[in-house]
Amino acid sequence: MNSKPNSEFDPILVADIGGTNARFALITAFNLQEKQFVIEHNIIFPSANFGSLEAAITHYLSQVSHIQPRRACLAVAGPIKAGQVHLTNLGWHFSVEQVKAEFNLAQLEVINDFAAFAYAAPYLDPQQNIAVKAGQADTDANIAVMGPGTGFGAACLVRTSQSRAVLSCEGGHITLASVSELDTQLIIELRKLLPHVSVETVFSGPGIAHLYQAMAAVKGVDAKNLTAAQISELANSGECAICDATLNQFCDWIGSVAGDLALAFGALGGVYIGGGILPRMQARLLASRFVERFGAKGIMSQYVSQIPVTLVTQDNIPLIGAAACLHVNEQS
Repeated sequence: MNSKPNSEFDPILVADIGGTNARFALITAFNLQEKQFVIEHNIIFPSANFGSLEAAITHYLSQVSHIQPRRACLAVAGPIKAGQVHLTNLGWHFSVEQVKAEFNLAQLEVINDFAAFAYAAPYLDPQQNIAVKAGQADTDANIAVMGPGTGFGAACLVRTSQSRAVLSCEGGHITLASVSELDTQLIIELRKLLPHVSVETVFSGPGIAHLYQAMAAVKGVDAKNLTAAQISELANSGECAICDATLNQFCDWIGSVAGDLALAFGALGGVYIGGGILPRMQARLLASRFVERFGAKGIMSQYVSQIPVTLVTQDNIPLIGAAACLHVNEQS
């Protein structure tokens, strides 16, 4: 069955609003055969160019004035509470209902970036992403998405044979568990830096620097004042053994975290890992003990052994997720 022609598909305005860039596009069709959304008029603007979300939308719509979308979904890097959205880094605040009325939209949804990732998961292209762990996904079971970036995000696409919904959470603030003796020693050192050692304490941009400081202390070496970028550079060049050990431990340990979240979400539909950090560590991740640690779950090891894990390197995930949010809700 072919996708509907554009004339029969009510276009969807989608956006990925971050602290640095605002990316807008129009979804003009859905290809049923390939389960792919058609993304057109994809334009990126520096977010700081605009004083408000409304100004950014107005500018984008002026670039595509031949199309007037009546439905929209925005993925934002910030909290959404009671229909109010605060984007702290930009100083933007808006009401979902007011934006809906201002742009004469019949439908407007605003979701966070990891909810968008969860909605996008069933529509990803396997050819553009990397299999970290083989497995057999259950097409009617939950999918977990997670990843380290500025912080650590996680969400779950809850699926039954009849319906779909996204469960957002604060998975980055779960207490980080130790599995190995090295984990335990590192947590002891991390507690000297921070009162609560959460997943995000280690698995985030700032977290790599925390892990490096702890690794140096465990190894009895004086730590330098290095950023995550410097640690990665020194590890990859072979100039710093502690930096190398830090990134190896990062890749090993995140396997345990991913396995924990797979169990918590019942993610027999698969686990997808994204965020800004791991796609730049592909070779190291694939050479690490990630898969071994993902599956080391005692009496539930057989359960997690069947779950495939994918590293998502595909572009436009928030835009695909924003489109899927409306598409999924229409189908439910």
